[in-house]
Amino acid sequence: MNLEEHYNKLYIESMKKIMDDDYEVDKLINSSLDNRFGITLLIRPPDAVKNNIQKFLNNIKTVEPNQYYYKNSDIHITVMSIISCYEGFQLERIDISEYIDLISKSLIENPEIEIEFRGITASPSCLMIQGFMNNNFLNSIRNNLRNNFKNSNLQQSIDKRYAIETAHTTVMRFQNKLNDKLQFLKLIEAYRSHHFGSFKVKNLELVYNDWYQKEKLVKKLHEFSI
Repeated sequence: MNLEEHYNKLYIESMKKIMDDDYEVDKLINSSLDNRFGITLLIRPPDAVKNNIQKFLNNIKTVEPNQYYYKNSDIHITVMSIISCYEGFQLERIDISEYIDLISKSLIENPEIEIEFRGITASPSCLMIQGFMNNNFLNSIRNNLRNNFKNSNLQQSIDKRYAIETAHTTVMRFQNKLNDKLQFLKLIEAYRSHHFGSFKVKNLELVYNDWYQKEKLVKKLHEFSI
């Protein structure tokens, strides 16, 4: 996959939808009735990079204060959604040690993955920071996970929604109608190629999580050094 082309296509399509008021407003973000949970393998960027993202978000907030913005504690890159969030998932019903063993077997020794956060893209429901990888090892780990889980009897829903190949992070979701659509789009365009920082991936986290990866609901299950 050419990430530059992929992000660009997504950006063009999504900006048109936003312009046409065809974007998706998420009404479940602050709902106490939202009971969707799952388990995810993820990467957490360092504070310096997350702080750069917050500067961008603070600018967006001046135009659109009523949208949902990710806190530093919630910003992440999804390596693989092992069990996609669904209503009523219970951690007690699976043996986490089996998942940890299978993930450990899927990792690559010294992959030296570096991720650069550069530019903004979007979907009809959210804004994302574009992530670019310096090599293909993250996707090799993903393929190992796919194969190993497929050949196991463990509960999983890998690739059910879509096959992940990117290294983006979602930083804002629409939870209300836009207040000033034109100013919002203009501000996004200004950050289209903005450099937010690069970092080497030292570890991966396996977490029990809600749909939005809110810190108060997330439980860390294991940390893998790579």
